[in-house]
This record gives sequence, C-alpha cells and structure tokens, in this order.
Amino acid sequence: MKIKSLEEIYLFSLPINESEITDFFLGDSLKDEVLKIMVVQKQTRAGQHTRFKAFVAIGEYNGHCSKEVATAIRGAIILAKLSIVPMRRGYWGNKIHKPHTIPCKVTGRCGSMLVRLIPAPRGTGIVSAPVPKKLLMMAGIDDCYTSARGCIASLGNFAKATRLYSPSLPIRNSRTTLRPKLQLWLQHRVFIQGK
Repeated sequence: MKIKSLEEIYLFSLPINESEITDFFLGDSLKDEVLKIMVVQKQTRAGQHTRFKAFVAIGEYNGHCSKEVATAIRGAIILAKLSIVPMRRGYWGNKIHKPHTIPCKVTGRCGSMLVRLIPAPRGTGIVSAPVPKKLLMMAGIDDCYTSARGCIASLGNFAKATRLYSPSLPIRNSRTTLRPKLQLWLQHRVFIQGK
C-alpha cells in the first residue's frame, strides 16, 4: 500500500521518522520561524558547559503546524518536521466558505501554563499574545480568542501549551469513510504477522 498524502500517515498512526517525508508532502509551502534562541549552562567539574536552545515553529498556514525545542536551529527544524500534526479547524456560526476557527473550546497545559482557545466569529482575527498568535497563524486558523494563565514569560511552556490542544480535539463524525481503510490496514497487518 502506497501512502499518497500526509493525512493517511495520521489516519494509521504511523510515526514520521524522517524529516524528508514532511518535505515531500508539504514541499515549499512549509515555513519555519525561530521564536527564541537562549543560552543554557550546566555546571560540571571541568567548569560551565554552555549550550544553545532554540524554539522553532513550523507550519504551512493551511492546517498543519508544529513546535519543537532543540539545542540548535537546524536540529530544531528537523525535530519540528518530525512532530508536525494536523490541526482541526471549524466554523463559528454559519458554515460559509472555508473553516476559519477552532471547532470548540479547548485547553492546553504545560508546566504552570494554561492556555484556553475559544472559537471566534469570522473577521475577529487572532486575539492573543505574540507566541500563540504565530502558532495559530501557521496552523491556518484565522479567528480565535485565547486566555492564558501562569508564567507567560517561559516561552517554551507557552508554545507547548498552545500546541497541545490539537490531540484533545474530538474526532470528526465521518467515521464511516475511515472504517474501510482501517479495516484493510488491520487485515494486512494480521496477514503479515501470520506469515
């Protein structure tokens, strides 16, 4: 079975082990942005060991977004490509044109940070601090209210709490279209394991 889109990878819960897979499916539409670079130090017997930590956000501004922390910008970009996830979008009010906001109220948490995302009417824009605003824009969400509690000075936790809302969204109601593909995949797995 040949995979033809990134959504099929998420449908079968397959891990993305190489960043080139993301490049192949999303190509030139993928944009990356460095949120922050900071110096971290560790005290050892030989003295202080200095490293750099980079916060990088990646998205295509049309439904896929990622955020990852690593010790260098290049490594952070590769890790962000490996952790890219689809973002579910919805409507507020009438179902006219494309989905423009999140489908329901959701909350993400990381450390002391608590970020609540609330759907907004069309034309509102993203009412948020700069960090969640960049992540939501990269996910292709045009209208959204946000509420943040905790220490918003820790940019890493703020970005993670914003991103963590996507797995908590309810699954779409179109289960009938997904069932045959999943059944085929399960039959294939049983057949291979039986050999």
